[in-house]
Amino acid sequence: LQLRESGGGLVQSGGSLRLSCTASGATLDPYAIGWVRLAPGRAREGVSFIYSDGSTTHYADSVKGRFTISRDNAKNTVYLQMSSLKPEDTAKYYCVGKEGSDTDYEIYEYEYWGQGTQVTVSS
Repeated sequence: LQLRESGGGLVQSGGSLRLSCTASGATLDPYAIGWVRLAPGRAREGVSFIYSDGSTTHYADSVKGRFTISRDNAKNTVYLQMSSLKPEDTAKYYCVGKEGSDTDYEIYEYEYWGQGTQVTVSS
C-alpha cells in the first residue's frame, strides 16, 4: 500500500482546506486510515482516524468540531476537511494506514505512511 497526500497549502486563519489521501498498490477497503501531523518543537499528534468501512471516526480534542474525516473506498481516497483553521494547525500532515477494520487510535498501530503535505495557517 502506498499513500499520497495532496491539498496542503497556505491559508489565512479562519480559512479551510481539504486534504486528500489517495492509495495505490492496493485497495483501501481493508485499511483503517488516519491523519497524523508533525510540527517543529511539538509532539506528533494523531489528528483523526476512520475505520475501514467509515462507520467510526475519532478526532483529537484540538480539532474536534473543526475537522471532518471521510472516505470513498470506490475512489481509494480518504479526505480531511479542515475548517476554522488556526495558526497552531500549522504542520506537515501525514496520511497513515493499518491493516484491519478498526483501530485504537494509536499512531504506533500504523505501518504505512505517505510523504506528507504541508499546511501553513497565517495569523
